[in-house]
Amino acid sequence: MIGHFRIGCAGWAIPKVHTALFPSEGSHLERYSRRFAAVEINSSFYRPHRRATYERWAATVPGGFAFAVKAPKLITHELRLATAEAALEAFLVQVSGLGEALGPLLFQLPPRLAFEPDRAGAFFAALRERFTGAAVCEPRHPDWFTAPAEALLLEYRIGRVAADPPLLAAAAEPGGWNGLVYFRLHGSPHVYHSAYSATALARLARRVTATDQAATWCIFDNTAENAATLEAIALQELLRDAWPERTRPA
Repeated sequence: MIGHFRIGCAGWAIPKVHTALFPSEGSHLERYSRRFAAVEINSSFYRPHRRATYERWAATVPGGFAFAVKAPKLITHELRLATAEAALEAFLVQVSGLGEALGPLLFQLPPRLAFEPDRAGAFFAALRERFTGAAVCEPRHPDWFTAPAEALLLEYRIGRVAADPPLLAAAAEPGGWNGLVYFRLHGSPHVYHSAYSATALARLARRVTATDQAATWCIFDNTAENAATLEAIALQELLRDAWPERTRPA
């Protein structure tokens, strides 16, 4: 971990072409967690995992490692945040198995889900009644990038993800609660496939270090052609150069 920066990938699979960059012994997660201090679990979006599974993952990683967990599509895409209390409670029971290794909960919203104050407010209130930890939201409808939506995210301490590529200009910048800044790099211009140039990574490093007052996550989701691993490592090195006095081994 580098200061308050957590750099990682969406998932802990280690591409065969990059095995030499990781320790040789242990499971993929064990080896990954000795190179990075964070990972984003995306599989939870598609299917539930048992609490015991999360417990096993938490027992595999060193102290200080953290998991971000993507909320199920049942909550965000099927129920669309409405009457989602039962699904939310089930999800929270499952992820509680991570214990101290639980990082932010990620709620990625469908592009057609507009901001409705009553619906969003009721959901975030239900979340905060049950969970006091970190949470971030990745909205993708223009209505979420307005003053009322920003005020609601601040009220419930929800960070707004800075996404690349953004569906609209405002989505490229972090927003909402400023106690947590969360960058999601999906690959641009070809989502999940495109690699980032050295120039783009240097620009990202400058943006990340500009968030000096907040816990900052940066997750590379361009895993389809194995770009994420090398780029996460490259960003680590850029941050170490920028913040050598605040660096400790991952």
